[in-house]
Amino acid sequence: MVFSSLIFLFLFLPVVLIFYYLSNERLKNVVLLLASLFFYAWGEPKYVFLMIASIICNYIFGIKVSSEDTKEKKLWLIIAVIFNISLLGVFKYSNFLIDNINNILHLNISIPTIPLPLGISFFTFQTMSYVIDVYRNSNRLQRNIYNLALYISLFPQLVAGPIVRYETVDEQINSRVHTINKFSIGINRFVIGLGKKVIFSNNLGLVADSIFATNMSDLSTMEGWLGIICYTLQIYFDFSGYSDMAIGLGKMFGFDFLENFNYPYISQSVSEFWRRWHISLGSWFRDYVYIPLGGNRVSPIKQYRNLFIVWSLTGIWHGADWTFVTWGIYYGFLIALEKAFLQKYLNKLPKFCRHIYLILLVMIGWVFFRAENIVQAYEYLKVLVGLGANSMWNISFINYINESGFIVILAIIFATPILPKIKSRIELRNKKLIENRFTYTLHSISLMSIMFIVVVILINSTYNPFLYFRF
Repeated sequence: MVFSSLIFLFLFLPVVLIFYYLSNERLKNVVLLLASLFFYAWGEPKYVFLMIASIICNYIFGIKVSSEDTKEKKLWLIIAVIFNISLLGVFKYSNFLIDNINNILHLNISIPTIPLPLGISFFTFQTMSYVIDVYRNSNRLQRNIYNLALYISLFPQLVAGPIVRYETVDEQINSRVHTINKFSIGINRFVIGLGKKVIFSNNLGLVADSIFATNMSDLSTMEGWLGIICYTLQIYFDFSGYSDMAIGLGKMFGFDFLENFNYPYISQSVSEFWRRWHISLGSWFRDYVYIPLGGNRVSPIKQYRNLFIVWSLTGIWHGADWTFVTWGIYYGFLIALEKAFLQKYLNKLPKFCRHIYLILLVMIGWVFFRAENIVQAYEYLKVLVGLGANSMWNISFINYINESGFIVILAIIFATPILPKIKSRIELRNKKLIENRFTYTLHSISLMSIMFIVVVILINSTYNPFLYFRF
């Protein structure tokens, strides 16, 4: 079940909200837990038992690492990390590992294809952060297994993030505030995220998928650039839209999740981009990998080593393929360059030039992220820079522009904070109006229009994938 489906919007969510708000404070968590398990079991019933097993094991690990015996708690921490990484390894990387062993050693080892459980990368990282946090501070220990299960399985952020730290929702699990204002903010945020996903991401994805599926010899340079521009916008609206919906749903149920995106495409360096993109993942690797390795407190050579370890892991986390590994190393190399010397030269350039520098590098990175394999990524990059016999443009490019040019332009505008700034100026200009009725009316009309358009699109379309579900 996905948030941008009619079943979720008009059946699952309303029913859960009704039961939730009719329940007393003691039963609210029970309703949420049962709803979350049902939500996860909807698409893959058998894997709900895998998640429950993970919850039980990490509940035990949490108790063990809260021990006062330093050696014992360290041993159990190592066991917990090995267990969680092994869980990811078996379900996410075993097929990739065996395929590479077969190719390198010319063997024919055969294993059954193991489907990837939805959201396993997200809930595994959450369970690991919980155990590590308890190891660092035993006061974080959750002795109620049902509360821990709710934290891990909470359906708004279960299958595609953001990666919610236990410390963020620790107190909220037992005591959170429900107000009409908070609920309305949640609805607003959810509808905006839904619009990002259905109106922008889905339409941009149709163009990107079609262009990336084209034979490289038939692809024109301009068509190639259009394809990667559409994918660059698609993945932003897909993932930030999901994060908006997750944050909005959280508020509807009284939770406050941290932000996961902050207009990353307005960045002026690669380092800044990753402070604005998938913030919860970046902070996770910073706090649980980079800093424990020594972070910036070690020699320059070790700092670069730490960067490459973190970014190699970031690439592997996203997918079991050499394209993702390459993508991660690519960003590790760029950030190392900026840290070594490039940033001081970038600071001397005009903001516009720094912005173009960032956008071009990000789009090149997305080629590796989107390509089916390294060969396709290499061939696609050749088309982009005009190497080979490909034409500059063709009739397909013209058709795409005629059909989707308007949505691309709108998407570029909405990927920047221009509209929030306009809204702020309108509010400032009309601040003397009673309760700012003009702004309120305009905002309400916009949200209703978005919801109407979304429903019409969902009724008439079957293309509705979430990119980050497969990570």
